[in-house]
Amino acid sequence: MKPHIIALDLDGTLLTDDKKISIRNKTVISKLRELGHKVVIATGRPYRASKVYYQELLLDSPMVNFNGAFTHHPTNPTIFESEHTPIDQKTAKAIIETCEAFRVQNIMVEIIDEYYLRYRDKGFEDTFTLGQTPIDYGNLHTLLQEDPTSLLIYPEDNNHKALKDMLHSAHAEVIEQRSWGAPFNVIEIVKSGLSKAVGLKRISDFYQIPKDRIIAFGDEDNDLEMLEYVGCGVAMGNAIDELKAIANEKTVTNEEDGIAVFLEDRFHL
Repeated sequence: MKPHIIALDLDGTLLTDDKKISIRNKTVISKLRELGHKVVIATGRPYRASKVYYQELLLDSPMVNFNGAFTHHPTNPTIFESEHTPIDQKTAKAIIETCEAFRVQNIMVEIIDEYYLRYRDKGFEDTFTLGQTPIDYGNLHTLLQEDPTSLLIYPEDNNHKALKDMLHSAHAEVIEQRSWGAPFNVIEIVKSGLSKAVGLKRISDFYQIPKDRIIAFGDEDNDLEMLEYVGCGVAMGNAIDELKAIANEKTVTNEEDGIAVFLEDRFHL
């Protein structure tokens, strides 16, 4: 069989609810790599929060972070040129001002693998920083002196939709925004035109594997473009309805080894 790219979202897809890779998923991924297929992580997470899974799977491929804002090769940057597409600093500061007016619970400004936080919040930090200390806390309008990769905004639950609508109305032409699920209903913002599909296309070109030989798995709205782009887009059993509606195929949930179940059948493992 000709080599395929297997593109994997992390949260709610490859990872169980307790953020682990199951033995069955790991075994299937290892077998496919031995057969010459390329396994690629495509995630909204920064590299610092996805590196452990890349290493656990013993990958040697480029990867997509920040929903396409940063595409790079973690172990061999000389063979694959990194591409970083940040948000314009002026736009970022305008968004921060809007969020301050909404009195959001917290704001994280990320620049590749470093970040600033508006407020100290141990629960928020433990979830999103993996123990890495921020560059600084406080007035982000003053602290931010370069174009950021992404913004993570943690609004009050009752203001989540109103803030999204406001940001869309004011900045729709220059940003993409996505919503994360519980326990933190976070809004993630990257530059307009970016998606996992953009990063995956670069990796597809690098390997010279056409999109009809790409299989991608996802569960959330930041996977929509990726599943539409590839030859076979697979929605997890726990995926949002919008993703299931556009997917070519469906599998069982992330808690039921959905990736392994699908790939075992597809590749007759």
